[in-house]
Amino acid sequence: MSDTREAIVQAAHLPMSVIIVGVGSADFSDMQLLLRSTRGQSVCRDIVQFVPFRNFKHASPAALAKSVLAEIPNQIMEYYNSRGIKPKTHRSTRPF
Repeated sequence: MSDTREAIVQAAHLPMSVIIVGVGSADFSDMQLLLRSTRGQSVCRDIVQFVPFRNFKHASPAALAKSVLAEIPNQIMEYYNSRGIKPKTHRSTRPF
């Protein structure tokens, strides 16, 4: 767990997200610890999406996928905004 915490804090500076699906009946309440290193350093932005599988045991695969991927768009925007990178405008060749 301590190596994972350190890796997540370092990875928060990169354009990536971490998705974790908790399997089993364990108590996953300590997943918030993943947002702070063992030395107390906080992540610069939240890149972790944790979803307990037991909440989707009887749901459709699409429901699980929707929940697992829900935070990715905001995480992408946070990364680019933190770097001052603006989206390029798309110029269509087709008339409207």
